[in-house]
Amino acid sequence: MVSESVRADRPPLGQWLQTAPIYEAYTYGYPHKTSYRHFEAPRDLASLWAHEDKSSLFLYLHVPFCEMRCGFCNLFTRAHSEGDLTSRYVDAVERQARAVHAAVGESTVSRIAFGGGTPTFLEPDQLARLFDLMKELFGADTAVLPTSLETSPETISKAHLQAAVGRGVDRISVGIQSFFDDELKALGRPLRGRAGVDALDRIRDSGAPILNLDLIYGIDGQTVQRWVESIQTALRWSPEELYLYPLYVRPLTGLGRRARQWQDQRVQCYRAARNLLLDRGYAQHSTRLFRRVDAPVAQGPVYTCQEDGMVGLGCGARSYTGRVHYSDDWAVSASEVKSILAGWVERTAEDFSAAPYGVQLDLREQRTRYVLKSVLQIEGLDRDAYRARFGTEAHEDWPELDELVSHNVLTDDGQRWRPTAFGLERGDQFGPWLYSSEVRAAMRAFEIR
Repeated sequence: MVSESVRADRPPLGQWLQTAPIYEAYTYGYPHKTSYRHFEAPRDLASLWAHEDKSSLFLYLHVPFCEMRCGFCNLFTRAHSEGDLTSRYVDAVERQARAVHAAVGESTVSRIAFGGGTPTFLEPDQLARLFDLMKELFGADTAVLPTSLETSPETISKAHLQAAVGRGVDRISVGIQSFFDDELKALGRPLRGRAGVDALDRIRDSGAPILNLDLIYGIDGQTVQRWVESIQTALRWSPEELYLYPLYVRPLTGLGRRARQWQDQRVQCYRAARNLLLDRGYAQHSTRLFRRVDAPVAQGPVYTCQEDGMVGLGCGARSYTGRVHYSDDWAVSASEVKSILAGWVERTAEDFSAAPYGVQLDLREQRTRYVLKSVLQIEGLDRDAYRARFGTEAHEDWPELDELVSHNVLTDDGQRWRPTAFGLERGDQFGPWLYSSEVRAAMRAFEIR
């Protein structure tokens, strides 16, 4: 059974849904990164990975550079770079990759992703060098494995696309956010909507099998009608995937320093977008992800985010073993990011052989993560899979599941608990209700800098 201390400060779900904000923060992974802390002593990576199942790993590489810092962004990234910083960064990634490969040992990679930041801020030959490095060390061949590359309208040149798609990268994800100049300005993103149009033309011309667009709703001055127009514009390129993000204004971001005075229409925007996309041949997979029903399915080894580990490379990347999640220290403010990055590029291979910062997951936190990651996806939580993973029954460990069903957040067909349409809409609201009291306390105590 899950310890009662996990539920110590959890109110009834009905009260939570009445009082907790619908839109406060994204609910993705668990535990949240604001629950990470410095370990008493750096944790040896070889020991962390020694007894892990490494038969299906996610390989993620973080590039913490952008051509600008958008007003809504609280990611670990910095605008521009001076001198040869990007070259020194790629050199440091290679030192880290070699140290991490030696620590992880024999393994099989099932998925690859390059994120940031903006990976295409790097020169095409630098990007190609990273592709080669992943293949050389981890056997992670972009020509064989499902591989995603994040980009932006300002940096996705034909040369970048040739370097990526020519190596087999099958998914290009571009942060469009809006096609309207005034909305982009309100987001603190000084570019024109035409830049997104031109970028989408280049990506489609490249032949990449999967195009993903990121769009944002809840922008100051945005109406539901204008939001729908942005989606209709995006549909001109028939993207295989669309991620629809509600705007969250976080501390230390550009928008976070402004007084926000506008009518919140995010629920109406979400529902209008959902109805339009379902009518236009898309299926909803999570609160944010809509996928075209006839889109190609990525071929490759089976990977499940609830169970399989992740190896993160690059400054700001997180890594997941079954029992420990770890990363480097991170920050949001420009000065702190600059300081952390300056120290990171000088690290030696030996420095990269230990994890300085992270969170330990005991059995109850492992169960919490498994349940949360399952019920936020349309596939839901499978009774047999849970039993095989933990040797116990989900409904006995988690009486909260019945509460979620009674409030129309989940359905239960006797085999799986799946999110309802209402549950998908409220994923960012009900997700934190499942967090343990310890993780919530750590998140509250975290000081963003």
